[in-house]
Amino acid sequence: MYSADRLARDAIATVGTHRRAILGVAGAPGAGKTTLVEALVARIDELRGPGWVAHVPMDGFHLGDAQLRRLGTLDRKGAPDTFDAAGYTALLTRARQETETPLYAPGFERELEQPLAAALVVPPTARLVITEGNYLLLDEPEWRAARARMDSVWFVTTDDRTRTDRLVARHVEFGKAPDDARAWVAEVDQHNADLVSATATRADRVIAGDDDGWDDSGWSSR
Repeated sequence: MYSADRLARDAIATVGTHRRAILGVAGAPGAGKTTLVEALVARIDELRGPGWVAHVPMDGFHLGDAQLRRLGTLDRKGAPDTFDAAGYTALLTRARQETETPLYAPGFERELEQPLAAALVVPPTARLVITEGNYLLLDEPEWRAARARMDSVWFVTTDDRTRTDRLVARHVEFGKAPDDARAWVAEVDQHNADLVSATATRADRVIAGDDDGWDDSGWSSR
């Protein structure tokens, strides 16, 4: 198993001589992306001090429910076309270029299930920005543009039963009835998970996670 310390040091190495680097963490819904990124950020803060790393998830670029209703896609919320991929790419572009002033980014409020403007900040001191999301490696023009702004992308996996159990629990925690949560996971989340899992071969590194930690499952052919 790999410790958070080892992975954090590998993340730090991504920066090299860059003024600022961007590390992506991809994976299917419920795979453990946020758990890994939070562990990385906590350990990097210890190693390099607060403000050296910033966390900007893709979730802040969910389209709001008002737009999903307008587009007729509310019942597929979480699918690739229910995100503002162009806006996400623009934010990553700014993160690379605007290193002298604070850069504000949207977050996602789980209680409301809605994006929240300017909830996050990338401070000028940040040398590394870690971004996470399902579709960082999706082979479609708008997502390839986002991937091009990242220096490296790691892909997180876990076994399907653990992943689906996490998703059901998450949906219940944030308001769905258990039966509705299971139906949503089966009918919506699983389709997205299948789409995302097929992109793992495009990752620079694949990491398998479970409750005990993470295993480096190897490097892709990239």
